This record gives sequence, structure tokens and C-alpha cells, in this order.
Amino acid sequence: MDEKTAQRNRFDWRLPAYAGVGALIIFVPIMIFGSDIVEFLYLIVAAPIVSFLVVIAAISTRGLWRRLAVLAMLPVYWAVSLGLFVSSRELHTTTRWLIWSKDYKAQVLAQPDQGAGIMKHIEWDAWGFPGAGYTTVYLVFDPNDSLSAAAKIDSYGIFSGIPCGVSRVRKLESHYYSVILYTDTDWSHCN
Repeated sequence: MDEKTAQRNRFDWRLPAYAGVGALIIFVPIMIFGSDIVEFLYLIVAAPIVSFLVVIAAISTRGLWRRLAVLAMLPVYWAVSLGLFVSSRELHTTTRWLIWSKDYKAQVLAQPDQGAGIMKHIEWDAWGFPGAGYTTVYLVFDPNDSLSAAAKIDSYGIFSGIPCGVSRVRKLESHYYSVILYTDTDWSHCN
């Protein structure tokens, strides 16, 4: 048996690993931009095209073990994609904060004082579809870190300094929180 035949007759573990890394690379725009449209395009366009190409590559590959290695790329690609998709909101928030926190902090601190104990804030993110409602997330500056306890226990409810009911509080860093309001509620129009 020559060297080429020996290589063709063994399973190449690098190929499934490449599929996992490829899914991560393709998912980077969702982590940065995080819009519903980008997520939709990933699921409806990118994932099926990548899957189709892997199947075509498997069909055209010689050798049982090589073909199995190419086919093993599919479950790895889909598992990594599913994991990233399930965590996409968290990844999006973390990525945006790491890249642009300095700019967001400046925007929040530039807001005029709201008075009456209302915390400084800017709109941070939003998502939704017509008929299903829109969810708005705010970046909130909390000089006293009074939201810290709520962020630790993933609490919801009404908090001092925020005029509306809150679905979720997440601490980004000391004094800065992302606050998700209930669907179809914004800072100025509480249900």
C-alpha cells in the first residue's frame, strides 16, 4: 500500500474541526451586528449553502474514511451553529461592549440629567417583528450600582431609577447595565 492510499484510508479529524471554526467565522457578523435579519440570513442562506457544499464534497471524495471525515463536518457545523445561535444575544451584547464600550459610555454620560432619580440611559438594542411586538434594551448608567443585586440573580420587576417594568438586568461592568424592558414597552411609554 502506498502513502497516498494510506492517507485516504484513515479518518482525518482536522476536517470536522475546520467545520467548527468555519461556523464560528461565519457567525461573527451576528455577534457584532446581531440583527434579526442577519440571524435569518444565516439560518436560511448560509447554513443550507454550507451544508450543500459539504455533501457535494463528500460525494466527490474518494475513500471511505475521507468521505466519513467530510460528512462528519455536518454535525459539527450544525452543533457549533446551534450553540452560537442559542447564545447569540449574549454573544452580541458581550462583543458590542468589548468593541464599542468607550463610545457607548460617552453617549450615556452625555445625556442630560433626567431628574427625579431617573438613571441616564440610551437605547442599546431592539428586536422583534410586526404583530409579535418589539423588545427594547437600554444601556443604563447606575452611579450607585443599585442594579448589581438584580443582575446577579437575573431578577425582573420594577427598579428605582427605571420608570418601566424590567424583564432582565445584565451587568456589563461597574455602573453600566443592559436593561431589557418588557415587549412593546419603551422608556417613555410604560404599559
